[in-house]
Amino acid sequence: MTSYPHLLRPLDLGHVTLRNRVLMGSMHTNLEERGDWNRVAEFYATRARGGVGLMVTGGMAPNNEGGVFPGAAGLYTPQDIANHRIVTDRVHEAGGRIAMQILHAGRYAYGPDCVAPSPVKSPISPFPPKELDEEGIEKQIGDIATAAARAREAGYDGVEVMGSEGYFLNQFLVTHTNKRTDRWGGSYENRMRLPVEVVKRVRAAVGADFILIYRLSMIDLVPNGSTHEEVVQLAQAVEAAGASIINTGIGWHEARVPTIATSVPRRAFAWVTQKLMGKVGVPLICSNRINTPEVAEEVLAEGCADMVSLARPFLADPDFVAKAVAGRPELIAPCIACNQACLDHTFAGKVSSCLVNPKAGFETELVVAPAEITKTVAVVGAGPAGMSAAITCAERGHSVTLFDAAAEIGGQLNMAKVIPGKEEFHGLVDWFRAMLVDKGVTLALGRRVGAEDVADFDEIIVATGVTPRDPQIPGQDHPSVLGYIDVLRHGAEAGKRVAVIGAGGIGFDVSEFLVTGDSPTESLPDWMREWGVTDPAEARSGLSPEGPQPDAPVREVVMLQRKSEKPGKRLGKTTGWIHRAGLQMKAVEMKAGVNYERIDDAGLHISHGEARERPEVIACDTVVLCAGQVSARGLADALEAVGRTCHVIGGADVAAELDAKRAIDQGVRLAATL
Repeated sequence: MTSYPHLLRPLDLGHVTLRNRVLMGSMHTNLEERGDWNRVAEFYATRARGGVGLMVTGGMAPNNEGGVFPGAAGLYTPQDIANHRIVTDRVHEAGGRIAMQILHAGRYAYGPDCVAPSPVKSPISPFPPKELDEEGIEKQIGDIATAAARAREAGYDGVEVMGSEGYFLNQFLVTHTNKRTDRWGGSYENRMRLPVEVVKRVRAAVGADFILIYRLSMIDLVPNGSTHEEVVQLAQAVEAAGASIINTGIGWHEARVPTIATSVPRRAFAWVTQKLMGKVGVPLICSNRINTPEVAEEVLAEGCADMVSLARPFLADPDFVAKAVAGRPELIAPCIACNQACLDHTFAGKVSSCLVNPKAGFETELVVAPAEITKTVAVVGAGPAGMSAAITCAERGHSVTLFDAAAEIGGQLNMAKVIPGKEEFHGLVDWFRAMLVDKGVTLALGRRVGAEDVADFDEIIVATGVTPRDPQIPGQDHPSVLGYIDVLRHGAEAGKRVAVIGAGGIGFDVSEFLVTGDSPTESLPDWMREWGVTDPAEARSGLSPEGPQPDAPVREVVMLQRKSEKPGKRLGKTTGWIHRAGLQMKAVEMKAGVNYERIDDAGLHISHGEARERPEVIACDTVVLCAGQVSARGLADALEAVGRTCHVIGGADVAAELDAKRAIDQGVRLAATL
């Protein structure tokens, strides 16, 4: 008997049966726009070979005005159909099934041709939309239906009509964005007319034997969004119009509530989908922060949904399902929901990949193949760079020994995992440990290594990480001063009033650690209260009338930086606002453009600007130094001194912010060449 009976049970849709209850949700990879369709095909085929039941592509525009940005991928020409056929053929050869998402961005489109139900500008696009007239609305319906017909011609098994996350169809549903007084606005029956008509036309265009998923926003999390009763009404109408499956959408992109970041509890919105169970006859898909087979099985076993959607977890590990089937869940590379290499890349116009798995999106380029000549490899440093290099070298057949002066693996990850909201890093360290064992890497922990200790190895990889930068502040030897390592690794207790020097990623993490008692990420009710989320049956859109109600901070914290720019400016594009908002809710004071004059019994003395004006004393019990890092290159320098070649990666190579994305990428790419 399988360990995941609900997850791995087939799903009969009538004309087709899916091999399990796992959907790979839509992700925009930026691959299609690059025109290398072999690369696109291999991305999806790799995941099809990994056993997923059904995949949904990134959003394809039905027309020029509906594209998320100018030049966004779509199906417009016979050549487009031929390109997409490369993808569907490869997926079917791999035993998979794939649906194409049709995404009309509406007022979210980042271009001057964007259209919407009303000329209400989006806060996430600088372009005001043009209000559609009757003819324009008819054109959008026709273009979406035509895109669906072309998807069938291109060999797709189905389409997903994007009706959530605040995109075009969603914009017609709520009075915040739909100010119309004609048959497309006013009453809810009128406002839902467009999505229902779209589903009818799509079903007519593709026939009965074709999967039609409708992505429905079940909790908007924006002012004046839909009520639960309206969600039910729309779901029933969409089913009657011809939908095969209804997928869950959570929150609009402009919502000020995090919905997929690592600080969001696992399966945080399963209860939202469950509220719709039994009210429609088609299967329902649950989504958001489902990242292990155990969590997915729980969601299905508890009757929250008929199927689960996982998107980013298939970037982290395309063999997610296959490893679950094999009973080896500990070998599934975990999605830690960091967004650093996926969504942050998407919004920067880069290829979407994965911090944990840099091969994602680069399947045809970053190929880990058996080594032609096997070697002995010493890897010094068991942080993310060293561990990824060791595992990849061993996977290629090399004999690998991994050294570290510490008694445990993980390096800087062991500090990340204690930050409230970053509990997923525990799973990342556990996965590295399981992979090191599985690949047969020899561990030599608790051992500080010199050049002579690794002299006999064929290859030497130095991944010795970083050490804290000395900020050279007069008085920094005062007993009130601690380093971030003292606080996060060694349990040093800070006082009730703390000044944090440095407002980069480490400064934000340390501040979060200092002001938070029990982590709300570990308790869904606490997290919902902190962000002001409630049942949409009780309050429209699922926003609590009381607003966010965070716990009181356990310390008073002032975070400072020398740069005059906005604190947190260099944090992740899709998560930085969450970190800033979280600290603001905890009353953390942020000061930029300061000079650190001295530290003494009175506290931290600062001044402002290049002219060192407005002297000020930050009265505090503790000062925590988070002023950056420098590379720990002692071993690399010693090897160079004796004429021995080595490969330097991770923080030992570049000591910027603690950047596991770069470190793991370097480790894998280097190992793939040795």
